[in-house]
Amino acid sequence: MGEEVTILVLDLVGGPVCVSTDDGQIVYGKIAPLIREGRKVVVSFEGIEILIPAFLNSAFGVLYGEFTDEKIREALTVSDMPTGGKDTLEFVMKHAKAYFENPEACRRAWREVMEEEDWQ
Repeated sequence: MGEEVTILVLDLVGGPVCVSTDDGQIVYGKIAPLIREGRKVVVSFEGIEILIPAFLNSAFGVLYGEFTDEKIREALTVSDMPTGGKDTLEFVMKHAKAYFENPEACRRAWREVMEEEDWQ
């Protein structure tokens, strides 16, 4: 693995709130190329007060579409998470991994659930 790089989420999103999927995509856009280069990445949430699963999914969950679980765990470290953030990230990563292992089965299950729902 190459040189370690630290990414400060606060600098990328411009404030202490991480709720936008667009902001998550910006974070992903910084992480993925570094992993491709074989570098270790530390993503710091210092100064972040609020984050939601949608942000985390677009920042981290989509990594499973390109990298193996082993590669992600080897290359990525997350630090300074706000309260509850670590549990939320673990939840997002677990479900993203499952989705990318078999996306068609996940889509099929989603369609089945949605067709059975009574929205009226």
